[in-house]
Amino acid sequence: MKLDSSISAVITGGASGLGAATATKLATEYGVKVALFDLNEEKGEALAAELGGVFCKVNVTDDASVDAGFEKSRAAIGQERILVNCAGTGNAIKTASRDKETGEAKHFPLDKFDLIIQINLVGTFRCIAKSAAGMLSLDPIDGERGAIVNTASVAAEDGQIGQAAYSASKGGVVGMTLPIARDLSRELIRVNTILPGIFDTPLLAGAPENVRQALGAMVPHPARLGVPAEYASLATEMIRNGYFNGEDVRLDGAIRMAPR
Repeated sequence: MKLDSSISAVITGGASGLGAATATKLATEYGVKVALFDLNEEKGEALAAELGGVFCKVNVTDDASVDAGFEKSRAAIGQERILVNCAGTGNAIKTASRDKETGEAKHFPLDKFDLIIQINLVGTFRCIAKSAAGMLSLDPIDGERGAIVNTASVAAEDGQIGQAAYSASKGGVVGMTLPIARDLSRELIRVNTILPGIFDTPLLAGAPENVRQALGAMVPHPARLGVPAEYASLATEMIRNGYFNGEDVRLDGAIRMAPR
């Protein structure tokens, strides 16, 4: 796909981290019109203003919220040909464990398990389905209507202790990538997924420097945290390269996560 000012993109989780880096690259390097879907109004509005785009306060777990986001973004910048799904979160709870003080057995609270699935997996699919339906209204350009990039995690393949919900949600994103790419192939829409390793995102910003350095040192090469611009670079290549379809790609410096 040729990227220029005639192309519109929606980036979920676009106010910070991987999403913000991708929106910034698309807008500043290629002139793509961007809409940022996020819950953080302050950061989202500021970045959208900087990029000449539009911010839409969106909760990806809520149908009406997502519908309203697409309605607002399409009214402002037109029907998107690009969707990048970066909205997501995680938790760390063992499937079953003992209370450290009382020794009482307890299990993973199912509402907290379900929340991660709803945000990371169902929320991603919700945005894909609604965006793809909108893309069907577009005329193909150079043989394609659109491109979608999803965000999973290396935890989809080597989740650590306490990551049952997170790994399940991200594994689901990986698992649905090829079927969705096949579903949308006759409509000329491509779908790919990135599995980031340990990245320097707002989730790690509050960690002590020695912890950040220790995490970076776990990476074989380069022995550091990934930076959001590196994610944005791969996402952009997945969008630009018309033969890139149905793929799940690790971006992790060759790390394979240990149990803890």
